Amino acid sequence: MRRLRLKADGRIVELRDGGEFPLAPVGEDQPEAPASALSSASPEVRELRRRAQLTQTEFAARLGVPVETIRNWEQGKRLPRGPARALLTVIARAPDTVFAVLGERAS
Repeated sequence: MRRLRLKADGRIVELRDGGEFPLAPVGEDQPEAPASALSSASPEVRELRRRAQLTQTEFAARLGVPVETIRNWEQGKRLPRGPARALLTVIARAPDTVFAVLGERAS
């Protein structure tokens, strides 16, 4: 299992062998999230959820938030803040890893 850390400057690094290594760029088969990385979150959250092939209810359950929160983000009524924004940033870069770890937590 990979261990990742979100740095204060927004970079994501992998922790291994006692050091920090920049996360490899997203492959050609997975488009990278927009550079604005959720600053105007409504379309980006929807796109992250769709790329993960999850319904709003499933996405909310994986993130541990109410489905109304996902709806509000996607409709632009509210923007993700704090830990939610950080988690969505990591999902944009390494969705398989994040969902694998979150799935372990639910078990």
